[in-house]
Amino acid sequence: MPELGRTCVRDPGSVLPAGFWAAVTVWVEKPQVVNKRLCGSCVEHNWDQAAVHTLLPGLSCPGGDEEVLAHIRGYQESDVIVRTVIPKANPHYGCTEPRREIIIRDVSSNVVTFVPLEGGSGGHFQVKENNIYQIRLSAVVDDEWSLSLHTVYAESWESDGVIYPKISWMTNELLSRLAKWSTEDKKSDFKSTLSLIAVDKYSKLYQSLKEKYKDMVKVWPEVTDPEKFVYEDVAIATYLLVLWEEERSQKQLEEKQSFVDLGCGNGLLVHILSNEGHPGRGIDVRRRRIWDMYGSRTILEESAITPSDNSLFPHTDWIIGNHSDELTPWLPVIAARSSYSCRFFVLPCCFFSFFGKFNRKSSKKTQYREYLDFVLEVGDRCGFLVEEDCLRIPSTKRVCLIGKSRSYSPEEEAQADARRTRYISSHAGDSTTSDTAPGTCHHDEGRIDGDVTSDCSNRSPQTHHGNWIAGFRPRDKVEPIRNCVSLPRDFIDKVVLQVAQLLLGSGAGEKVRVSIDGAEHLWNRGGEYDMSPDGSALVSPQI
Repeated sequence: MPELGRTCVRDPGSVLPAGFWAAVTVWVEKPQVVNKRLCGSCVEHNWDQAAVHTLLPGLSCPGGDEEVLAHIRGYQESDVIVRTVIPKANPHYGCTEPRREIIIRDVSSNVVTFVPLEGGSGGHFQVKENNIYQIRLSAVVDDEWSLSLHTVYAESWESDGVIYPKISWMTNELLSRLAKWSTEDKKSDFKSTLSLIAVDKYSKLYQSLKEKYKDMVKVWPEVTDPEKFVYEDVAIATYLLVLWEEERSQKQLEEKQSFVDLGCGNGLLVHILSNEGHPGRGIDVRRRRIWDMYGSRTILEESAITPSDNSLFPHTDWIIGNHSDELTPWLPVIAARSSYSCRFFVLPCCFFSFFGKFNRKSSKKTQYREYLDFVLEVGDRCGFLVEEDCLRIPSTKRVCLIGKSRSYSPEEEAQADARRTRYISSHAGDSTTSDTAPGTCHHDEGRIDGDVTSDCSNRSPQTHHGNWIAGFRPRDKVEPIRNCVSLPRDFIDKVVLQVAQLLLGSGAGEKVRVSIDGAEHLWNRGGEYDMSPDGSALVSPQI
């Protein structure tokens, strides 16, 4: 195969060649992290080494190029897999249909070969020989290695700009990324993105819903960024819809699942899920302006949720918590006590325990990872088999936790609930008080949503008959404003002008000569001025 490109790799940590195969695994299983026009991939089969000879005879090569097949058959001791590469369902892309590839990993030679397939009618595929490519790792000297790209027919490479990028992209982008990954000795703390659902279904549905609800961006009445929040909620809704569709198929359910979104905020997630046929409602302590735009089909309630027997939903299939703040650790509890069949989906953001702010216990983990582990533990202690996944949303907090099934039988409900009560009681001393107003939580996205906050002056846990803990009260309907956004504009302008004059006056005598259109001018660059904390430098009416 002719060589088309090469990049050098230094390996002072001696992680090669194992690091090379780790990098290849990323490219095989998560190609979208490099090629942004892909939604992902699905590894369909894992074959043992002998299976190469049972797979290839079923393929034919367009034009009768037996040389290609003979070359591939030479890898008798290779590990062979088949993957489906899934492009994003974007109408602007020339290729939107998934494509299959045979991947032959020759571990002994540090060579991986990608063999694209065409056709598929009746299970009969053909090799797309023009786009066969190979990546090789070669030792140079000492800790120096090289990665190289090879193809069968470089001059006839067929690029569609999506699944088959240009050769220049392969040599520049792909090789350099593989080289970087090959020497990184770091494992991710999180699961792969969209690991619990079918990526191809997600891609198609997301593109459809994005088009369907794009007009929400134009009429968004909230102060938050419309594009970010609309498309984030579209992505979360897409994930849930695919998850629920697969659940209906597995459990042979005829009716679409019902839901309650606790801390629904702007209500867009509730609106989308309801429009797509799922009966449900959203509850939040504070009504939003956008609620009036959704129509009667979208049920949104302005109400506070306090963890108690009055906050159970026995006829609801799913409890949702999307950035539910102080209510986040309570969601698995509410779901577990609502009914044995109730499930939960939670997307944690701000860090809260049962009784207030969450306190870190381990310095070996990030705060985010430690908090996720805490919520996961809550779900486990509530009797759920909790699964973790990463959503494809524009947020730094995109890990969701899902409880779809229980670890105990319905007959053991009483014992399971007793364990929940003891577990909640054991966390009574985990949190710290705060001088800030209860319930104030600023997300990394700039949104403030939530339902419940704790009055930390009384933390004695009670049994779950009635209120589950003492001293719990809902946050205020009106969030206190602690910046200048509510001040009159003319007042702000006067203060800014006065401060500017003080700065210019403090730099008296500090003139700088500048040339403008050939003429010299003196420019007062100003100086520094110590403003007293009480603002006495300003005219008192302004204060």
